[in-house]
Order: sequence, then C-alpha cells, then structure tokens
Amino acid sequence: MTTFGGVLSALAVLFAIVAAGSTLPVLPTGAAVSATAVLAAHHSPFALLAVVAVGALGAYAGDAATYAICRAGGEALTRRLGMLRQQARLADNVRERLLNRPVSTLLVSRLLPGGRIPVLLAAAVLGLPWRRFATANVAACVLWSVTYAAIGLLGRSIFGRPWEGVVAAIVIVLAVTQLTSWLSRRRKVSPTPE
Repeated sequence: MTTFGGVLSALAVLFAIVAAGSTLPVLPTGAAVSATAVLAAHHSPFALLAVVAVGALGAYAGDAATYAICRAGGEALTRRLGMLRQQARLADNVRERLLNRPVSTLLVSRLLPGGRIPVLLAAAVLGLPWRRFATANVAACVLWSVTYAAIGLLGRSIFGRPWEGVVAAIVIVLAVTQLTSWLSRRRKVSPTPE
C-alpha cells in the first residue's frame, strides 16, 4: 500500500512540475519526466506507462493554459513581450507549418529550448483554431513525454541503481538541451548561402 501511495504521490508531483513548467518555462519538465521514468521502471512497466501518460497530461494542461493566455492577450501581449511579427515571411512560415503540420511543429517547439512559447504565441496570434490546436497538441505532448521517458530509460540501462539512472537521465537531458541550444545559436549566426 505504501508503494502505491508513493507512486501516486510521485505522479502528482510530476504532473504539477510539468504543468507549471509548461506554463512558466522555469522548471526542467523533460528532466522531470526522465527522472520519474527511471524510478518507475524499477517498479513496473505499468508505472512507466503512467509516467508517460501523466507527463503528457501535464504538458497538455500547461500548453492549453499558455495557448489560452496567448489567445486572450493577442497582439497586445505580443507587443509587451517584444515579440512583434517583424518579418511577414517568418509569420507566414510559422502559420504554414502550424496549419499544414501542426503535430510536428508543436512537437519540435517542445523539444527545442525556448521554442514552445514563441510557437504557441504565434499560433494564437495567427489564429490557429482551438480545435486544431487541441487535437494536434495531444499527439505532440504524448510524443514529447515518450521521448523524455526513453531518455530516462537510456540512463537506467547504463546504471543499475535507481539514483544513478536518475542522475544519468538528468545529465543526458541537460546535455541534449545544451547541444540543441548551441546548434540553434550557431545556425542563426552562420550566413546562409544565397
């Protein structure tokens, strides 16, 4: 009974961290899913599935709240955040991606450091309908949660003890995040061939 209560408590904490971190991006949501997946994998495969589901639900709840805030704020919020659509081509590109490939666009925005809020803001300002956002974001959040749970399992496979797997998962997530951020900055700096 204590183990079941501990698992439920861990899942509740995971949901809170991911939902809050998806609304205010100050919490390491991916690392939370990875670390919890490591611990869950030591208990049972069902606990691991629960981690993926709760991680996806938390991400979805946070994204829905962020999207609602962005839709309510619209252009005024965009101006306050200093994120005006300065280039029409960029806005059209984001709009086209959101309308043609919303799942992959939302998934990539979740995986890239600092990418989610601008994409959700662009989706809201450009008028992506709620229904389209809601359905596309389900798949994006599930895929995101599966990705970070898999990173956690990679850490677990390297080390036998749960705490070592948690540390490995967090290090892997931080390394991947830093590498992605570095590549993104480098790509912006390097000149594009004409």
